[in-house]
Amino acid sequence: MPDHGHDHDGHDHGHSHDHGHHHGPGHSHAHHHGGGARALGIAAGLTGFFMVAEVVGGLVSGSLALLADAGHMATDLASLLLAFFAVRLARRPADARRSYGFDRVSVLAAFVNGLALFVIALWISIEAIQRFLDPAPILGGLMLWVAVAGLIVNIIAFRILHGAEGGLNTRAAALHVMGDLLGSVGAIAAALIIMTTGWTPIDPILSVLVSVLILRSAWRVLSEAGHILLEGTPSGFDPARARARLADAVPGLAGVDHLHAWCISEERLMATLEADLAPGAAPEAVRDGIKRVMAEEFGIGHVTVELRV
Repeated sequence: MPDHGHDHDGHDHGHSHDHGHHHGPGHSHAHHHGGGARALGIAAGLTGFFMVAEVVGGLVSGSLALLADAGHMATDLASLLLAFFAVRLARRPADARRSYGFDRVSVLAAFVNGLALFVIALWISIEAIQRFLDPAPILGGLMLWVAVAGLIVNIIAFRILHGAEGGLNTRAAALHVMGDLLGSVGAIAAALIIMTTGWTPIDPILSVLVSVLILRSAWRVLSEAGHILLEGTPSGFDPARARARLADAVPGLAGVDHLHAWCISEERLMATLEADLAPGAAPEAVRDGIKRVMAEEFGIGHVTVELRV
């Protein structure tokens, strides 16, 4: 994390002045997560209910495919609950030990969910290889009906999550549901082929195709969440361009050094920089000018400025 030395008058004043300014966006930020929490709660409820139905269906019919899918839905339920609690926790205010608050919990949850997707895809692939080598008898009729019901539940859950706010965390949860949705489509196709031709290896073949699609999505979520956790520069922000723009747009600014920009969460961008004043320049005007340009042109609302005369 970049160092926030408070050893300079101009710096300290700028920091406190900006905190008040940031309160507005911070307040709407809580509302931003509200839709995400509600959507995640509903999706978790639907997934949990259908998972129980699938376990019962699998045990009654002796269908391995349904029990395996129920296991997949159990991991989905865990990821949705993780995402739900992360969104709720992210609303908590900052305290003395966590001065940036809990915003980043949702990014951490997205990262964990991305890792979980990798594990699920690997598990599906291993299961599929075993099934391919040792085909189990499958009750195509019952498998079809449960898979169709699963598809309907997953479409509803995905629609709820897809339209919801909540950023990367909700998107990671939606990818879990999307993986399940594709799994249901695969199960329906496999059930129809098994019912018409009796060829059971189609079941593991389609499940591997689904796991490849899950892996692609998981990699995208992991790389985005990992970039934020590694204090990566916000996407689209070019420090060299920002330095040049500040020198052009702010009168009395001689130059900018040590410009660091990073994200606490997707929406909450931060920056620190050291500014050299031109002879006779008014420190207050330069500092305010820097903050204005960074907010209006680069979307970074919280900037800490160290002024050097």
